[in-house]
Amino acid sequence: MARTRLKVLSTLDTARTQCYHFKAIIITGMGLFTDAYDFFAITVVIRIIGRVYYGDHHADNYNKERIPPVVESALVAVALTGAATGQLVFGRLGDLKGRRWVYGLALLLMVFGSLGCGFSICITRTCVLLSLGFFRFLLGLGIGGDYPLSSTIMSEFANKKTRGSFIAAVFSMQGFGILLSATVTIIVCSIFRHAAGSAKHSLLGPPPPAADLAWRLILMFGSIPAAMTYYWRRLMPETARYTALVEQNVMQAANDMEKVMDISLTQIVEEENLPPRSNYALFSKEFFRRHGSDLFACAFNWFLVDTVFYSSILFQSQIYKIENIDKVDVYQEAIAIATLQAKIAVCSTIPGYFFSAYFIDRVGRVRLQMMGFFFMALAFFAIGIKYDSYWTKKSHKYGFLVLYGVAFFFANFGPNTTTFIVPAELFPARFRSTCNGISGAAGKIGAIVGSVGFLWASHGKSEDREGFPHSVGIGMNASLCILGGVCLVGVVVTTFFTKETMGRSLEDNETEPLETEEMNDL
Repeated sequence: MARTRLKVLSTLDTARTQCYHFKAIIITGMGLFTDAYDFFAITVVIRIIGRVYYGDHHADNYNKERIPPVVESALVAVALTGAATGQLVFGRLGDLKGRRWVYGLALLLMVFGSLGCGFSICITRTCVLLSLGFFRFLLGLGIGGDYPLSSTIMSEFANKKTRGSFIAAVFSMQGFGILLSATVTIIVCSIFRHAAGSAKHSLLGPPPPAADLAWRLILMFGSIPAAMTYYWRRLMPETARYTALVEQNVMQAANDMEKVMDISLTQIVEEENLPPRSNYALFSKEFFRRHGSDLFACAFNWFLVDTVFYSSILFQSQIYKIENIDKVDVYQEAIAIATLQAKIAVCSTIPGYFFSAYFIDRVGRVRLQMMGFFFMALAFFAIGIKYDSYWTKKSHKYGFLVLYGVAFFFANFGPNTTTFIVPAELFPARFRSTCNGISGAAGKIGAIVGSVGFLWASHGKSEDREGFPHSVGIGMNASLCILGGVCLVGVVVTTFFTKETMGRSLEDNETEPLETEEMNDL
């Protein structure tokens, strides 16, 4: 099938890797960095809030179960709901108004949302939680808006040979956000604990008043990296693909490219007429004929992986109890949780991101996604089938942690990364950000289902003689096996519905979808 190419965009497809590509990775990755920082920080903050506002302040009962599940569920779900909303709204605005126009606004929402979470200036429990919930929604709105824009912008700046690696590198900023979250938590809580010890405040009992300040500082620190990149985001030009294909201004696209990349205007001066632009509307019959299957695959795969991934994050609370850290003071508990997060990030999460960035343009998106889902399923089945009878024994603790790390590794060396990449490569420029936002919003719905559902399924535990938790309801065994089953569904959906985009030009999306024979030749 003949396809008309604009010279300015063909030049982008074949441009060598340049300094601006790496600068764009840092600038666009800060939203993902903030997302990971906030979500992992909140798991620690919830424990501190529980001690400060829900603890039984009798000295012999201070370490019992504190925060009600409905409150914990709400604090988790409200940010995810904001993120889903932000992905839909900002994703659509990115196509209607331009990527650059809304990119800075999403970052500002993250900055003010993070600061607001820390201030939550009320002093009563109800007021504090309502205020925290509001600002977490605002933060989620900004984070959600950043997702479709970050992947779309990076995909439109990159060349087709290394596009997957560049987008994966943007997504890998999540790993460093997790690590910074753990580091900040350890530093802040160590300082406060030292100060409390110097003041001879009893830490084994009701938490000191300063603990209410500690969690606020941890959350507020997340605004700093985002604020530091706002200026650079405002300097980013509109992507050449949006300017040329959506705004139909080829000369402006060429001028913008010349400003930020080592490409001479004479190399990209246009000698051809603009290709005819399809006029079918979003969600029209023609849209679904061309892109319906792709949108289903992207959205459903993202739903599946986030159902598992966010459940896995909350499952760390079970590891915390295995470590038996409820018998320590509020600062020691937070430090122990953060230390475990840092170990998992360094040994499992960050290597998974790096492996994805290295192999994504060598192995391909589909194979990587299938492999990741498959090995995640094996890990969850291995943990879940004999969880109560085997893995809760202290002698098997390290084997359990290894399998848990394997699940996290293959989540990131697989579908958690590829579901972020593929929607940025499968749709026309005028629908790219919107379809990316729809896919991401489906993922956040899966995150709500997985995290809140898993939290309730594993809540309400009694301890055995070794101090390990036993679940009521469907139990941990069934919960983990269900997660494994969800991963197997991901293998099936990936196999039969997901298209390979490795080495494919984004401009192929502007015409008819590739025929099966053409796809097989890639």
